[in-house]
Parts: sequence; structure tokens; C-alpha cells
Amino acid sequence: MPNDLTSDNQLLSRPNAAPCRAAPASAVNCTNQLPDLVAGYVAESLAENTRRAYLSDLAHFESWGGSLPSSDITLAQYLASHAETLSVATLVRRLTSISKAHEALGYTSPTSSALVRATLRGIKRSQGTAQRKATPLLKEDLISVLDAMGDTLRDVRDRALLLVGFAGAFRRSELVALNKSDIGRVRQGIIINLRRSKTDQTSNGRQVAIPRGRTRFCPVSALDAWLEQSGIRGSAVFRPVNRYGVLSDYRLSSEAVSLIVKHRIAAMGLDPAAYSGHSLRAGFATSAARVGVPTWRIRAQTGHASDAMLSKYIRDGRLFKDNAAGALL
Repeated sequence: MPNDLTSDNQLLSRPNAAPCRAAPASAVNCTNQLPDLVAGYVAESLAENTRRAYLSDLAHFESWGGSLPSSDITLAQYLASHAETLSVATLVRRLTSISKAHEALGYTSPTSSALVRATLRGIKRSQGTAQRKATPLLKEDLISVLDAMGDTLRDVRDRALLLVGFAGAFRRSELVALNKSDIGRVRQGIIINLRRSKTDQTSNGRQVAIPRGRTRFCPVSALDAWLEQSGIRGSAVFRPVNRYGVLSDYRLSSEAVSLIVKHRIAAMGLDPAAYSGHSLRAGFATSAARVGVPTWRIRAQTGHASDAMLSKYIRDGRLFKDNAAGALL
């Protein structure tokens, strides 16, 4: 089954082709065909994770009993029936997926109707809109995690992954996508070329500098130790290591980064539930804000387009800086 919705978009199909009638989850498998060259570029218009999310959302809607086209009453019932089990952010994403599916099949989407919008607004008021955020892995906690690690090949890999992920403020997808050819070396450290990221779907690329550390926990030295001990000659930098210390020839998955962070957090006696692969990126931004690094310098590392996008880290990182209560008690 093709993993994209856009290849069935009636605006891109042959002008005389009849709209495909399909259930939500099969909306990605419409029979209308595009020329191969066009279909290839249309498929690339959505990131793989986005296509996967659309498929998952539509399958959930279908398993509940939904179908396309859907009425606004059915969609409102779907939202109400999941108001207490799904977050508002997830419900909003589901609406987006259902709307895209309607558009792809040539239907008018009911997601913008007054009834659906009122239902969602009521859920927001009753359930709240606060999103669960990954707990930042702060510099102090990162050092504690590193201190608890050994010297096996897996330890060496995880040490490099954690330090490079933190120092580069990388997303987990960016970490696992790194190739040896993406690493440039200069006197001050290394420059990593990000070929594509979540906010750079057109592959403009971005360079991230990681300087040599001033402490024993230097990300450049940790990466060098991993590359040397692993003997990696191919492309992928971060790869699985099995229980026998044997290195795989394929790259880690994004989910593996989260599991590594959780495993290392648990090893030092903390609850891993609140941590994820995003904790490295959040930990860098929060730690930098705490010590007064200007926002423009933090954004240069994280790749955030504006202070508004970075604000949640900055706000959390500066809650105790010049706190008014601290001057009174």
C-alpha cells in the first residue's frame, strides 16, 4: 500500500478521472494513477513520519467506525468519545489527517464546521491544552549519567550519542541520520552537516558546530572514541550493538534513541518515564538559558526560527533566575 495521501489528490490526477471512494485507511490506495515521474515527486512532498502519522490517524478513525466522507455530527461524536483518553494535541492532529483525506478524495472536509469547532473548543476548556513535555536532561544530570557508564562498546556508543546529541541540540531523527561524511573537522572541533531535519523538509541543509569540550566530557573526543573503537567504515554513525558487543551494519532507529536515554536515566536511579530522545535537545536549551546564554546563540545551535519557538525552553530555564520570591524569603 502506498504510504502517501497526496498521490490520490484529485487536483493532481487526470482531469476526467472519477473521485475514488474509499474507507479512511485505504484513502492512500486510490486507483487513480499519476505518471511515475509526477507520483515520485508528489510522494516526496510529505515527510515519511508525516505519512506514517496520517495512516495511523485514519486507521484509528476507521476502527472507531468512521468513514469517508464523514458528517460533522460523526466527527463531533468521534472527538467527544476520545476526549478523556487522548490529548487535545492528538485530537487536533487526527482532525488534520481526516481533513487531508477528505481533500485527497475530492470531498468537502467537515473539520471546519461550526459543530466540530465548538466540540473541540469545549474539550479544550474542560480538559485543558497543556502538552506533556519531555523532561530536559540538564547538564548536571547528563554528567551524572555519564559518570555511571562503563567502557563496553555499547557504553562508548551511548556516551558519544548523548554528548553529541546534547551539544548539537539534535532531534533524535537528526542523530540517527548522521553519516561519517556529514562530519567535518576543524581546529576548534567538528562541524556537522544536517542534510535534512523536521523543519527543513526541502533539504536546504544546516551546519552545526560542536566545539571541543573544556572538561573530561568532550563530545568531540567521545565521538572520536566511538568511531575508532567501532571501526565504522560505512555511512551510518550510530548503530545497534547487540548483547555480545557485535556491531550491526545498519543505523539506529529514532525510537532507539529514546530507549537509550531512558535506560541510562534508570541506571542512575531516576524515573525514566518522563524522559525521551527529545530530552537531549530540551536539556541543552534549558541549561544554556539557565546560565544566561543569549537566545540568538541558543537558536543558532537548535535551529529554531524565532524566539517564540524557543520560548518554552527559555521560560522553563529562567524560572528561578532573579525570581521575586528569592529576594523575599
